[in-house]
Amino acid sequence: MSLNSYEIRAFRDSDRQQILAIWENSVLATHAFLTRSDFEEIKELVRSLDFNELQVFCLTDEHQVLGFIGVADSKIEMLFLDPGYFGRGLGKKLMSFAVNELNADKLDVNEQNVNALEFYKKFGFVAFERTEKDDQGRPYPLVKMKLVNNTR
Repeated sequence: MSLNSYEIRAFRDSDRQQILAIWENSVLATHAFLTRSDFEEIKELVRSLDFNELQVFCLTDEHQVLGFIGVADSKIEMLFLDPGYFGRGLGKKLMSFAVNELNADKLDVNEQNVNALEFYKKFGFVAFERTEKDDQGRPYPLVKMKLVNNTR
């Protein structure tokens, strides 16, 4: 399927279970550095989110959600894909949408998530700050990035 056959549309409450499953599967595939207990705590935080409080958009193939992106105040707060769709350009499609349509130009990424860090760098984001802990005080350093060269 070509990238043009996928649709990006606003989150609907009926998408909730699909995006929670995508979040879980994606984190399990990309965040091996998390302890099991931290993963479970973060999972509960994500489950409690009201996705309507952010600009959340789903990338879909007909009625199936394959990934999603969430933006607040020009900052990408979340980007997750179903691991079965990694490497197909869908993350780039969501990023381009967020940058070009939602004016997103900032994000935080776990330092240990090397693939995501490199993905964002290729997209034109550069690091401007590093924290020792994540936003909940866990020992997972964050790299704060901003867009300096929108090449997409």
